[in-house]
Amino acid sequence: MEKTIRVLNQMVEDRVIADYAIGGAIAAAFWAEPAATYDLDVFVVLSEAEMRKAVLTLGRLYAYLKAKGYRAQGEHVLVEGIPVQFLPVYDDLIAEAVAEAAKTKYGRAETKVVRLEHLMAIMASVGRPKDRARIAQVLETAKPNKKRLCAILSRHGLLKKWDSLAGKI
Repeated sequence: MEKTIRVLNQMVEDRVIADYAIGGAIAAAFWAEPAATYDLDVFVVLSEAEMRKAVLTLGRLYAYLKAKGYRAQGEHVLVEGIPVQFLPVYDDLIAEAVAEAAKTKYGRAETKVVRLEHLMAIMASVGRPKDRARIAQVLETAKPNKKRLCAILSRHGLLKKWDSLAGKI
């Protein structure tokens, strides 16, 4: 995965994307017990020019990766042997999660990982059965900052949804 992260960092350097942060089950593994997953979810901030377009596409990102020899495989791009799902920032919660992501290292590669409290808020926002299960798993193995989590949920109108998925904070 270190090589994959280096490719992500190169995409920022080459201005294909403005920023990124690792999300999903891989990000959760930085904060709690790992969950089974086969892909790397990456939230990407596209350039301002891309964001101003009427229809948001990842065409430029896919063309860049294709030119580097990486191939699309369903909704993923196989980058250095890792299936990567690129998810454009699509709301204020995700934008905040990327902006406030923790800087860390994986091997010798620097990266950004969505913080636990934002991950949990994103899971609540999406609310799929697997998200409910992951919230329960994370709460068993990690201790989120309750004040920070509550503030995030409140700011994004997710307190009631959280209560229905996970109970009171």
